[in-house]
Amino acid sequence: MKVARLIVLAAAGLITAGCGSGPKFVKVSGVVTLNGKPYPNAVVSFQPIGSKENPTPGEGSVGVTDANGRFELKTKGGQDGAVAGPHRIRIQTNRAQTTGAFDAEKGSPDQGPRVRVQVEPIPVDWYGTEGNHEFTVPAGGTDQANFDIETKKK
Repeated sequence: MKVARLIVLAAAGLITAGCGSGPKFVKVSGVVTLNGKPYPNAVVSFQPIGSKENPTPGEGSVGVTDANGRFELKTKGGQDGAVAGPHRIRIQTNRAQTTGAFDAEKGSPDQGPRVRVQVEPIPVDWYGTEGNHEFTVPAGGTDQANFDIETKKK
């Protein structure tokens, strides 16, 4: 009786071991340059591209470049890296900087939160909906997810 019970428990363990394993995340890092110079404070977004065989490959990953243009990806859930496979890439300047504090008595917009407005130096094809930049994350991860962005010369 004990042997039969152990066999059932072992089989149940094998069946559930494969369930919930989800996509495998691998470390991904790289450098963003703009016109040949490291570009700091850029948001780099990797969104996995589904296929017929795997329509939902996993969640996307994001990183922000440092002063040397270097970034490391993490998921929204805090997982390091990205899922292996092809990704749609979006890169744009991080605009999450606010200044000031809203004065409820005066109600002045001059005292309210505001975002520093500046012209986006990164071409729209890197962050807009018409962008078609892709990167394939290798199964072992990479530290060479490098993106050399050139602005269009007028």
